[in-house]
Amino acid sequence: MADVEQNAAVPDGSSTGSDAVNGTAGRFVSSAEGTALAYGSLLLMALLPIFFGALRSVGCSKSKVTDSYLETLQMKECAKTMHVKIFSQEYINLLLSMYFFVLGVLALSHTMSPFMCRVFPANVPNKQYQLLFTQGSGEGKEEIVNYEFDTKDLICLGISSVVGVWYVLKKHWIANNLFGLAFALNGVELLHLNNVSTGCILLGGLFVYDVFWVFGTNVMVTVAKSFEAPIKLVFPQDLLEKGLDASNFAMLGLGDIVIPGIFIALLLRFDVSLKKNTRTYFYTSFLAYIFGLGLTIFVMHTFKHAQPALLYLVPACIGFPVLLALFKGELTEMFSYESSDEVLPHTPRLTHFPTVSGSPASLANSMQSFGLSTPRRRRHTPSDIYEESSPEEASSKEEITESDKDK
Repeated sequence: MADVEQNAAVPDGSSTGSDAVNGTAGRFVSSAEGTALAYGSLLLMALLPIFFGALRSVGCSKSKVTDSYLETLQMKECAKTMHVKIFSQEYINLLLSMYFFVLGVLALSHTMSPFMCRVFPANVPNKQYQLLFTQGSGEGKEEIVNYEFDTKDLICLGISSVVGVWYVLKKHWIANNLFGLAFALNGVELLHLNNVSTGCILLGGLFVYDVFWVFGTNVMVTVAKSFEAPIKLVFPQDLLEKGLDASNFAMLGLGDIVIPGIFIALLLRFDVSLKKNTRTYFYTSFLAYIFGLGLTIFVMHTFKHAQPALLYLVPACIGFPVLLALFKGELTEMFSYESSDEVLPHTPRLTHFPTVSGSPASLANSMQSFGLSTPRRRRHTPSDIYEESSPEEASSKEEITESDKDK
């Protein structure tokens, strides 16, 4: 997932790439059609990863996913503060290019995987592969990397690598958006909030954080314009005039998609837990997100100033579902819902936020978010053994337990 600190939506005339860095880009007055196309495209691109990521988060929670695939954010993690260290812009851009090349290829490959499963020819053999690195020998032998994949995964990795090379060499806005959409969808799918209270704390804290760094300083806008990394979605306002070589962009940070998105996905899982065959809270929060982002774009366009999108998204995404639950008399049930219990009983807890710092630890944590971290050997508990046993063995063990209790 990309850095959640990139939350500022930037208005007309902003540029990315070398022109923006060197300060040589001239002021471009976009046409009404170009502006409408840019803002509408940003809105659509923001909705796609939230909608499909939320649906895939439900499938992810129901499937037998490995422990390293899923991360659950708890209350204590959401109260921690994120820090950014600013170094030379050239070194940062170089580091981010390599960093996001690896992560982008993996994220885009994971995003394409369900589609590839559907279109993969049945007559082509799907061979299984395993990448295994171990440390030591004998009884002290320990697995460092144990990654299993098949032919379909190799095809997805190949296609994603082409996009990655395109992005590194050209920094084209389409390649940037492909990586950005993949990061956002994977973030919504794989990052799970454990309850609504945690979501409210997370969104509320980042609400204050976002407002301060956009209105209180110019750090957010400067970073969003200067650093060449797929941590934002961009769309040119001069596309109609210059075509694919357009360079004047409106932009939206991935944090404005992922942070509300994981809350909306939580409400979808809450809908599923009610077993009423309705998606009332999901659709309500989804429409609230559209309203909040639309209001952000309206204010941004009216005042010609970058806006903290969470200023409008957080009240909408929290307020509308809470009011609905209050009206339906399900407010207590909503806040008592625990997603982590229904998802995976043995899901590991996220000990800190994934950050974009370029350190080996942050790289490993980000790779873990996309399911490529080192598989940890699961310690079997008595309940696990019962689950893995046959019905006859489980019943016999229950009889033994009952006899022990009688003794």
